[in-house]
Amino acid sequence: MLRAVDEAAALEVLHSAGMTDGLPVVIPTVERVANLVLASGLDADMQLGVMGPAGGVATVEKVAVAAVMAGCLAEHIPVVIAAVKAVLEDRFDLAQMQSTTHCTAPLIIVNGPGRLSCGPIASGFGALGPGYRANASIGRALRLCMINIGGARPGESDMALLGHPGKFTYCLAEDEEHSPFAPMHTDLGFAAQDTVVTVIGAEAPHSVMYSGDADDPEDAAKLLEVLVIGLANMATNNAVLTGGGAVVVLNPEHAKILADAGLDRADILQRLWELTHYPTERLAYFAAGFASRIKEETYRCFTQPEDILLLMAGGSGLYSMVMPSWCAGAHQNRYVSQQVALDLYCEIPGLS
Repeated sequence: MLRAVDEAAALEVLHSAGMTDGLPVVIPTVERVANLVLASGLDADMQLGVMGPAGGVATVEKVAVAAVMAGCLAEHIPVVIAAVKAVLEDRFDLAQMQSTTHCTAPLIIVNGPGRLSCGPIASGFGALGPGYRANASIGRALRLCMINIGGARPGESDMALLGHPGKFTYCLAEDEEHSPFAPMHTDLGFAAQDTVVTVIGAEAPHSVMYSGDADDPEDAAKLLEVLVIGLANMATNNAVLTGGGAVVVLNPEHAKILADAGLDRADILQRLWELTHYPTERLAYFAAGFASRIKEETYRCFTQPEDILLLMAGGSGLYSMVMPSWCAGAHQNRYVSQQVALDLYCEIPGLS
């Protein structure tokens, strides 16, 4: 247990020990940590799994420490624990993802009623930006777990050449109330009333600009083509390494264009998948070594349409976002969904 004469001194101890993300943190006092453990409804020493690359054991108490440091409220802890459990699943390839030179960071997407009761977690204007405590704190808590339990240190065990700002915090909810599509988690096999966290190792958001034209019969088709340019161009791992996942975040205007064309999520994913079948010679022009493993004249950036996550969020206008991914590791850094155990949550009077 670390000790200091006061909280100002404690903050310097944490910074000096490399236990922060570089920003000031809330000091994880015994009382603060105990309160979040109590709010989780779980035993402090319960083991959630082993977090690489250092192989630290992620107990509920250690996760609570990170959540306190990140500024989480009691109602945030069920989402934080679900996100930690998601990245600890083997198919997420966390240890390899932490060590890669790629800039990937875990993007947390929240669906279901817990978006409101565990936050609220923002899904509208600027949802991936500053100003939303739940988004910022939940995403930051996962990162602090990755630093202090997983042992990721820049240039030592976290080998990202440049990283990106999502490595501080990267969290949003789907705007289910206004989306023309079914909630994303229901298409992933969950019930509408479930609260679900889906985590994928993603690059920073790539802005996709498209100005709709309701009089153009090719409006939806052009939008899909523009989304693909951002999603899997020849500068992305998705186009070069292939086989991983990716994320498309439609703003409400763009979602309406596609819905008005009679497309649902499955239709959109199918078309995006088809549009990311590329000529192998095009890959060979940029990356002959990677292209040499492909024997066909065309190849697929994604193994199946369902490898692409599609949701609606943000404000309405010209810009949607796409997030390419890493596409490496034993399981190609698959996205993982984890149901949030809200029935265990215990509200702590005066803390939320």
